[in-house]
Amino acid sequence: QVQLVESGGGFVQPGRSLELSCTASGSIFDTQSMAWFRQAPAEEREFVARVESDGTTSYADSMEDRFAISMDKATNTVFLKISNLIPEDTAVYGCNAIIKARPRSPWSNYWGRGTQVTVSR
Repeated sequence: QVQLVESGGGFVQPGRSLELSCTASGSIFDTQSMAWFRQAPAEEREFVARVESDGTTSYADSMEDRFAISMDKATNTVFLKISNLIPEDTAVYGCNAIIKARPRSPWSNYWGRGTQVTVSR
């Protein structure tokens, strides 16, 4: 059983920065990648950023400037730093990981429950 738990969300004023974290725990043999998605009210879930096990990162269009993803493989933790927050960043930010639980297990997709980020004065 693999669990992903996000933290770091909250109420933030525009222009401030915030760092989210997500830690995977449980039966983990190897991690292929970890990623962040977000879902704003009444919107579809959208991809934010992904980091591969070798450190390669990818971002959704228009998010590379203010978003920075990183991963600590030793602790299976992925971070997302968001700079210069704007109200449009308000959303539930969820973590995703592609993990192999055992040597002969297939790569499987896991999701956390998300953490709320609200940007407002």
